[in-house]
Order: sequence, then C-alpha cells, then structure tokens
Amino acid sequence: MTPPQNDASTQRAAGMFFTRALLGVIFLMQGFGKVFLYTLPVVYEKFFKDFETTFLPNWLISATAYYTSYIELIGGFLLIIGLFRKYTLYLLALDLLVVSFGHGLLEPIWDLSHVIPRTMLLLALFFLPREWDRWNLDRFIG
Repeated sequence: MTPPQNDASTQRAAGMFFTRALLGVIFLMQGFGKVFLYTLPVVYEKFFKDFETTFLPNWLISATAYYTSYIELIGGFLLIIGLFRKYTLYLLALDLLVVSFGHGLLEPIWDLSHVIPRTMLLLALFFLPREWDRWNLDRFIG
C-alpha cells in the first residue's frame, strides 16, 4: 500500500504533466499540420526545396522532411500520454537540433521564437527529477 501523497508531491506531478503535455501538444499539432493538412509533398516544396541549393544531398533533405514531420506528430502524442518518454525526448531533441541547423544553414540570422519555447520545455523535462512525472503510461509498462 502506497502512502498518501502530500500536496507538494501532487503539485510536482501536475506541473510535470502540464509541462510534458504542453510540449506534446505543440509538437503534435506541428506534425499534424505537416502530415495531414499540408501533406508531405507540399511541406517539402514549401520548407525543404531550398536546401537543394546547399551541399546537402537530396536523399538527406527528403529523409529530414519525413523525420521531422513524423517525429513531431508521433513524439508529441507519446509525450501527451507519457509513453516511452525518455526515448521520445531524445528524438525530439534531435528534431530541434536538425530544425535549428536547417534554419541556420539557409538564413544564419533567423527567428528563434519557434524553437526557444520548445527547447525550454524540453530542457525542463530533461532536468527535473523523473520521479516527479507520476501521471504517465510508462508507469504501467515498467
């Protein structure tokens, strides 16, 4: 039998859930827009075609369009429900690095307002104690 949780413990769990779910919603909606609203061919034309003028090979540009779109969609959903959190955070961190590199490659001085909030939420999830994140599906799979 587990002891009753105190108010501070519940507040930490709520804060962790909110942080994780908010970041998940941000990524989920970004991926949803790319995969279902724009569709990947349109996303490639609008956001990735310009990379063909760089040193990057076309296969990598295409793979990156798929990776960023699907990891944002799937990773966002997994964060919301709290499943495979550790690996999802790593994959979303890689997504932010790739996106930041790409923006910087095309335009060295670019609008960071899209990446900074996600980065701050992601860092919070990396650095806050994992045991505070009690409201998740990972608890049920061990």
